[in-house]
Amino acid sequence: MRSRLLGIVLALVVLVLVGLGGPLGRGVAAAEQQELFLDRLTDTSRFASVAQRPLIDGRPELLKPALERYEEVYGITVVLLDRERQVMAASHADVDLTADGVAEMITSALVGRLPAAPPVLMPWDDEQLVLAEPVLVDGEVRGAVVTFSPTDKARGQVLIWWSVLLTGSALALSLAVLAALPLVRWTLRPVERLDDATGRLLAAVVSGRPVTPVGASSGPPELRQLSRSFDQMAANVGDALAAQRAFVADASHQLRNPLTALKLRLSNLEGHVDGAAEVHQVAAVEEADRLNRILDELLSMARAESSSVDPLVVDVDRAVAGRLSAWQPAAVAKNVHLVLDGERGGAALAPPRGVEAILDALLDNAFKFTREDTLVHVDVRRRDGWVRISVRDEGPGLAAEELERATDRFWRSQAHQNVSGSGLGLSIVRRIVERVDGEVVLKSPEGGGLEVVVTLPAVD
Repeated sequence: MRSRLLGIVLALVVLVLVGLGGPLGRGVAAAEQQELFLDRLTDTSRFASVAQRPLIDGRPELLKPALERYEEVYGITVVLLDRERQVMAASHADVDLTADGVAEMITSALVGRLPAAPPVLMPWDDEQLVLAEPVLVDGEVRGAVVTFSPTDKARGQVLIWWSVLLTGSALALSLAVLAALPLVRWTLRPVERLDDATGRLLAAVVSGRPVTPVGASSGPPELRQLSRSFDQMAANVGDALAAQRAFVADASHQLRNPLTALKLRLSNLEGHVDGAAEVHQVAAVEEADRLNRILDELLSMARAESSSVDPLVVDVDRAVAGRLSAWQPAAVAKNVHLVLDGERGGAALAPPRGVEAILDALLDNAFKFTREDTLVHVDVRRRDGWVRISVRDEGPGLAAEELERATDRFWRSQAHQNVSGSGLGLSIVRRIVERVDGEVVLKSPEGGGLEVVVTLPAVD
């Protein structure tokens, strides 16, 4: 954006320089042309006046020495013509009177018209300045004097003035660049801070960390006001999400006690209901258990999004070994084989008990969907400053279009509606990983099933 704004400023400066320099350069050329024209017109008029007496006496050759001397000194060719366009005297023998424009000027002079100013002289115009003045005797045209003046000196002078203007314009443009750079930086400093704050806002809101204010210490007043409005908006968003997380946590805690009492009462009814109502009592207990699991997952989600505890260094290998040992009885009960592969992961940055919560969610998800007598693969690797933990099952997996939605809250595939669950497990994993700027990727490996890859920052 800085380069675009600087380009706009420089474009405006260039337009101003062109708008001023163009007319000024043309005015310089016109002034040089006018000076040359007046000087040559004076000389041409003088020769027309001097030629009157020789033409009256019929001795025009008397002018020839003066014309030759004039050309020798000034380099200007002078020709005296009579009314029949015959050369009566000339400073130079080889003169072309039939060239473009010359014949018209002679015709105009022989009818008594005075010469008109030529077009503006430009440095690339190499044509001579031709003027034709009538020779009048008692008001009667008796002939014409034609002068052929070189324009090299005048064109060189115009070129010098134009070079000065171009040099001045280049200097002005350089000064404009030097002045525009700090001005553009000063103008865009609040915008850059807003851009950085926008990127930090998402990460802070997702992880539950406080949003760093942009501040409004410099920049245009309008952008400073925008920065203050952004800070207020970010603070409101953070407060609203914090209130939402607090509500989820408080509601889950408050609901746990009455839910436990309800489950206990339902369990106490076992053996005390008739046969027709027993099926409803069993279903009510199962629903109470399901509601209890949802509350547990909501609490896990609230803890994952909480900013009260900063991430810390975790021994990944110890956490993985502990959770695999804890899940081994569940694997045996379902006749599923847990397989650990890979290498030592070492230390990684994660929220407190974050690795354990990730593995619990992923293993629970794998056991739900995998078939008996199959494998659940857990793989740990350390690459390029990241610790990679993956869990792969051999279940039905997900369709390609469902992989991106699988980490959304309460989302469940239409094909798995008959499997118990709340749809919060993978969402909890994503929240935990995002708190340390990690990544969660879902894949459909060859051979079927689902593979969830979690990447955490490694710590040396």
